[in-house]
Amino acid sequence: MGEASSAAGRGTGRIYASRGLRAFCDGFTALLLPLYLFDLGFDAKVVGILATVTLLGSATLTIWVGFQAWRYTLRSLLVFAALLMTITGLVFGTVDALVPLFIIAAAGTLNPSSGDVSLFVPLEHSLLAHLAPDKKRTLTFAIYSAIGTGGAALGALSIGLLDHLPDWISRHQAIQGYFLLYGAAGFVVMLLYRGLPKQALAHGDAPLGALGPSRNHVFRLAALFSVDAFGGGFVLNALIAIWLFGWFGLSPSETGAVFFVTGLCSAGSYFVATWIASRIGLINTMVFTHLPSSCLLIFAPFAPDAGWAVAALVARSLLSQMDVPTRTSYVMATVTPAERPAASSFTNVPRSLASALAPSLGGWMLSVSPFGWPLVIGGVLKIAYDLGLLAMFSRVRPPEEQPEPKA
Repeated sequence: MGEASSAAGRGTGRIYASRGLRAFCDGFTALLLPLYLFDLGFDAKVVGILATVTLLGSATLTIWVGFQAWRYTLRSLLVFAALLMTITGLVFGTVDALVPLFIIAAAGTLNPSSGDVSLFVPLEHSLLAHLAPDKKRTLTFAIYSAIGTGGAALGALSIGLLDHLPDWISRHQAIQGYFLLYGAAGFVVMLLYRGLPKQALAHGDAPLGALGPSRNHVFRLAALFSVDAFGGGFVLNALIAIWLFGWFGLSPSETGAVFFVTGLCSAGSYFVATWIASRIGLINTMVFTHLPSSCLLIFAPFAPDAGWAVAALVARSLLSQMDVPTRTSYVMATVTPAERPAASSFTNVPRSLASALAPSLGGWMLSVSPFGWPLVIGGVLKIAYDLGLLAMFSRVRPPEEQPEPKA
């Protein structure tokens, strides 16, 4: 028992470390992507299209995991994902031509959003759900999410270095250096995965299945998550950055600082979400924290100045991500262990597909007018998701919320 617990702890620690590294890279790439393409002479519409291509590629890879995970060990799939991350960074760090960038955006692991929408997600979620007992599952995912959000905040803050470059390096070269750093981080992540202890991978080495008894439950969740993700696609960090650049004239360092603060607020909110969920349940926590955050998102474009807009974004960040660890915990808890990789894939794939449709529309809107119409649309769609989730799943409870059997 002690050896198994120790192995589980080492496995969890390695997943946390890899999540932090990946998130740090996602934090700066989401902001550098529009700057890089602007430097190459392209506009907001091209940024939106590239974001769409990226999310479609992520969706395709995640679908593949959902159908094929049972053929491989979780470790081998994670190592493969890390290899793709390494290749993605190397290509973006060395290539200026748009066509190769679009190809690697579709086939790689680039993430233009504030969350984790990639091949890594169903694999790490499945492994963490296996390692954590029911009563600690939500806390485990809260720590995982907080590490990711905190890492992304630091990554966003780091691009302030672009405003203080020495004369011998151009901004274009510095941005390419960031992408090479992304590739190097992918290699470190690959080493972390290769060191996962065998004991921790016992579940991953066992045969996994596609969806079985939980099929209808997962498909209903996936449909609702798609509505939320479609709304989220209008408010990717890359698009919010364009809006802040164009509407208020914020600099890269100022915008990076905004995302740093919102990231820290989101990271802290995960632990508050765990505390709230232990008292009112996972579904109620997801809905009643998400609704006011969506209202703040709608308000931000109508703010009279940058200070009020940033205040709305910061206030939103205190609430908007509380559904992240609770949502993941809920999905993993309400399916059978063998279905977890498939359930995670099939609830994340529609999210990726739905969110992939929105950036092109949002980028086009911002190319026509710098006003934040994408934020308004995103907020309205997210409110529709919240109300649907409450209506359909308020009575479907995870094991830790089931009433104690009478003696």
